[in-house]
Amino acid sequence: MPLPCVRCFAAASFCFSPVLVSAQSPVPQLENIVVTANRQPQALKDTLGDITVVSREELQRAGADSIPTILSRQPGVQITDNGGRQTPTGIMLRGSNANHTLLLIDGVRINSSVQGGANWMAMDPAAIERIEILRGAASSLYGSDAIGGVVNIITRKGAGDRPLAGWAELGVGSHSTVRSSTGFSGAAAGWDYALTASMAESDGYSSTSPDAAYGNHHPDDDGYSQHSLSGSLGYRWAPGQHLGVSFYNSYINGEYDAGEWTPAARALSRQQAYSLTSTNDVTEYWQSVLRFGFSKESYDDRVWDTRFSTLLRSYSWQNNLKLGADQKLALYIERQEERPWHSADMQTTRRDTNAVGAIYNGRFGRHSVQASVRNDNISEYGNEVTGALGYDLAVNKNLTLGVAASTGFHAPTFSDLYYPGSENPDLKPERSRNLEAHVQYERGGLQLGATVYQNKIRDLLAWDNATFRMENVDRATILGATLTAAYEWDATTLRASADFMRPRNDNTGERLLRRARHQYTFSAEHQFETLRVGAEYQFTGSREDIAVDPTSFASYRTRLGSYGLFNLTAEYAFTSNAAVQLRWNNVFDKNYALAHGYQTPGSNVFINLSLRM
Repeated sequence: MPLPCVRCFAAASFCFSPVLVSAQSPVPQLENIVVTANRQPQALKDTLGDITVVSREELQRAGADSIPTILSRQPGVQITDNGGRQTPTGIMLRGSNANHTLLLIDGVRINSSVQGGANWMAMDPAAIERIEILRGAASSLYGSDAIGGVVNIITRKGAGDRPLAGWAELGVGSHSTVRSSTGFSGAAAGWDYALTASMAESDGYSSTSPDAAYGNHHPDDDGYSQHSLSGSLGYRWAPGQHLGVSFYNSYINGEYDAGEWTPAARALSRQQAYSLTSTNDVTEYWQSVLRFGFSKESYDDRVWDTRFSTLLRSYSWQNNLKLGADQKLALYIERQEERPWHSADMQTTRRDTNAVGAIYNGRFGRHSVQASVRNDNISEYGNEVTGALGYDLAVNKNLTLGVAASTGFHAPTFSDLYYPGSENPDLKPERSRNLEAHVQYERGGLQLGATVYQNKIRDLLAWDNATFRMENVDRATILGATLTAAYEWDATTLRASADFMRPRNDNTGERLLRRARHQYTFSAEHQFETLRVGAEYQFTGSREDIAVDPTSFASYRTRLGSYGLFNLTAEYAFTSNAAVQLRWNNVFDKNYALAHGYQTPGSNVFINLSLRM
């Protein structure tokens, strides 16, 4: 279907509005720094734990792909998708449930207190600088929900002293998709600033297949419209003294299938996150970080008239202490205020959590240690104490061995506890214990890694058909191993990973739903002066899901077949400030499903023009 001209014109006008910014010298490359591994900036090479970073370059090469689709190409990540980027999506780290993944935006928690998961569909890659993925139970760092790990989305910001620079992108692709984004950033005279805006429209594809449950299939295209705005402003009023604010606001208005009698089924999702942070070097050895965070997510279903939202306020004071040249201690206190709302009129609509924690990092020659402990006092349950201990040994300059143990928990959502007609205020938090070991080898351009882990989860929440409410009835054990490899020489880069997993319900012996036992990825890139070409292959094994009989409406387990996806990418640089990128996903048009009864986009192409000024 041809693209409507009005869409292209509107997107182009929006995209190239900042071209008035004059060309500037290139921004120098900074060391790869992460903040998720121990709640303060640290070089990625010095972190303890299973952490990877999705860079800005990878996000740009992803074309029109959603955040979950981009993350699914990373080791240890599997996703569920209910029929497109505008529909509910889940991220499962190391085989844990989707609501066991904690999502942060610039360190601000945004998981829903109503549903438990995160509002992934509202997130736009255009506003993101990088994504940090921390695998393994991390409640001793961040509290509830981090049983499987943490995903921290870092938005684009100004940093260091650098001149004003602008950028703009415009892309078109399959399903009449148009995406554009624009922004600028810079830092001078103590000030740093950044602003990013983006918009997207797509006609989409039918979100359900004919075997969708309860007759929800409707053979029409389900499109979406998305907008986002993010930015930051900071001032360094003296050396080591910085005050900054940041914001993120994104929404998506998307269609979905609710049966042929509702051809215009539509829902609106919005995600907001704001923070005010004061970072102050009190002495050479003591840094104080005060932060106020505010986030709100909302969902508005225009067919079923279902609406809910979560308002989260957080207050934290963290003190980073240097105990020596290679020893650090972080002490912090936090308060979180949850204020959910649901159109079903839940009777309880508030929960407060007060937390204290400590994180120690030490390096002693070839030995590295990280230890953390945290106590969460939750108004519904009392105290939840979690901890973690990790140790790495640098056998030589190329080989590192490590072991770690950690605990995690997930507090039940307000829907689990108080939804009218299925209330169960006596629910307990889900709890986990994670053990892992890893080995890493680096020499020249070669990188090899292997991680094995066991995560035992007790008091798992499950729907009880006898009581018609959620109950703490299940236990699960997830055993797994992840192998990674990368090799760079001259202008060629090869990457590969393999995940093997046994996610089992200990009560029934059955495999946990929608988890594949094995997953493999491979990618290759080569740079020909101004042309970069690449190829990707991703294989995911079979999974099991729940289907519903159309006559009796009885549910039963069904098999989702394995699938392999082959993608192609290319980028051509016209100049140092202008380039065009191409992504062709699912070249051979493989038919597959990430959830029973829901469709995936098939073979699709996206072309993007980017300018740097």
